[in-house]
Amino acid sequence: MSFGETPVTITGNLTADPELKFTNSGAALVKFTVASTPRTYDKASGQWKDGTAAFFRCAAWRQLAEHVAGSLTKGSRVVLSGRIRQHNWETPEGENRSMLAVEVDDIGPSLMFATATVERTQRTSPTRAESDPWAGASSTPPAAGSPESSGPTFDDKPPF
Repeated sequence: MSFGETPVTITGNLTADPELKFTNSGAALVKFTVASTPRTYDKASGQWKDGTAAFFRCAAWRQLAEHVAGSLTKGSRVVLSGRIRQHNWETPEGENRSMLAVEVDDIGPSLMFATATVERTQRTSPTRAESDPWAGASSTPPAAGSPESSGPTFDDKPPF
């Protein structure tokens, strides 16, 4: 994530089946909408009441896009994390338009009211070494001042 981006976590339901497309260069892109509806308990009536639904247009790329398209369908309850992106364009009539969308970094089924079976996939590309700068990192920290000391360090202290 870059500095200044707006991270979000959203829980909601897919409003339609995800739409999988491929760019001219072959990169997978999936688009879908998530509806998130707040619920509150009304003590007077003893019932849950739905609030106003918020609809979030979402997009995911590459292998994540293919996994979304192959795993999720209309009505699936999901938990996703991503970044808010603003898209600006000009209509053929010369009017300026903009919209907010979520670029999804991670998504999965919500297990609050359902179960899921996880099936690991084999990575085809990029390799872990290409996509993970810490691939092959030792589980012991490098000596202070060594060229590797700017990489990850591991100890028994909690990360907070």
